[in-house]
Amino acid sequence: MLDITLLRKDLASAVAGLEKRKKNQPYLDVSAFTALEAERKTVQTRSEEIQARRNALNKQIGPLKAKGESTDALMAEVNALKAEQESQSRRLEEIQPELQALLLAVPNLPHASVPVGEDETGNVEMRRWSPQGGAGADATPLAFAAKDHVDLGAPLGLDFEMGAKLAGSRFTVMKGPIARLHRALAQFMLDIQTEKHGYTECYVPYIVNAATLSGTGQLPKFEGDLFAAKKGGQDGEPAPDHSALYLIPTSEVPLTNFVRDEVVAEAQLPIKLTAHTPCFRSEAGSAGRDTRGMIRQHQFDKVEMVQIVHPDTSYDALEQMTGHAEAVLQVLELPYRVVLLCTGDMGFGATKTYDLEVWLPAQNTYREISSVSNCEAFQARRLQARFKNAQGKNELVHTLNGSGLAVGRALVAVLENHQNEDGSINVPAALRPYLGGLDLLRG
Repeated sequence: MLDITLLRKDLASAVAGLEKRKKNQPYLDVSAFTALEAERKTVQTRSEEIQARRNALNKQIGPLKAKGESTDALMAEVNALKAEQESQSRRLEEIQPELQALLLAVPNLPHASVPVGEDETGNVEMRRWSPQGGAGADATPLAFAAKDHVDLGAPLGLDFEMGAKLAGSRFTVMKGPIARLHRALAQFMLDIQTEKHGYTECYVPYIVNAATLSGTGQLPKFEGDLFAAKKGGQDGEPAPDHSALYLIPTSEVPLTNFVRDEVVAEAQLPIKLTAHTPCFRSEAGSAGRDTRGMIRQHQFDKVEMVQIVHPDTSYDALEQMTGHAEAVLQVLELPYRVVLLCTGDMGFGATKTYDLEVWLPAQNTYREISSVSNCEAFQARRLQARFKNAQGKNELVHTLNGSGLAVGRALVAVLENHQNEDGSINVPAALRPYLGGLDLLRG
């Protein structure tokens, strides 16, 4: 959530920042905000005037009573002012949630270093890497016609028909070797993030309440992207909305909420957390996109990285976390590139985002496998997540999140990049200890 003080002091600057995002998007209803703010000021000013007048009258009433003189007129005015003040207070209590609702729908402001662009065509490639050539090198083409992960995975136990039978489209079943490879990837990623990069492994609920999703920005704006499960009410009646529970779209949500309504010591920063969880997304608006295979699923696994940091270090942390995700790809011997997202392609809560895109030979293109974002204080303001600074004052933390990595897409990349002409898969050396020493997967 944006700082309302910024909007009050420099609304034009905030609007100019928001306009750098996608064009023709009503990110902030300026007229509604301006009207509510004007009324808030009027109500607040009038309340202060009433209180001052009541104080002055009360000072007069005491001496008059001491003299035995009538205070009826003054008391009548005090009572009338009290009634008016209560009315003003009620209106102020109504205005605050209306302002809050407006702000909850407004995205974060892009950092000054983010390129301005309308969509992914405005993104800027920062660097690329391949196992054959290292930094700056392009992926080396296969010496034969590449099969895609669907054809490669089927003999290994990748079963889309069973997934559709059990749950519907965009769900997958894995059996045998492919399930073992999927598990090995997740365990490997957790180990590298905890043992090499200093994250604390966590186990979190896969179902969370609305307050948790509001804290990280998924609610109220993106409810359509979530899978909701409403608890039943009394005698079969529907439960009220506040009792709704949701499947997590990413473990960023519960991990970041660890510091909700907390004041941590400055010495505790940075807090570095990781978790392996399934993620559930309705993929609203993605009809017809990536219908073949595992690229866009309703349920997929991810190893998430979250950092809670001092505001002075959040951009250093962004670069560090991007490197942590890159390290996984390099050890898995997967070609990739790092892309700086433009203003029109960034997520709702981000000020700056790097995407890591892995090379997929069958598609002859790079596809996103990790997204690493700095949200600055945007989530922390919603969460009221603070630390006590050197001056002893409470200050908002900065929050960052990133995939380290998406397990299913890593599986796709391993199958396609390490395939042999006969359809067998060379197991990257880093994964062999997790597969009992196997160096080749064959259906």
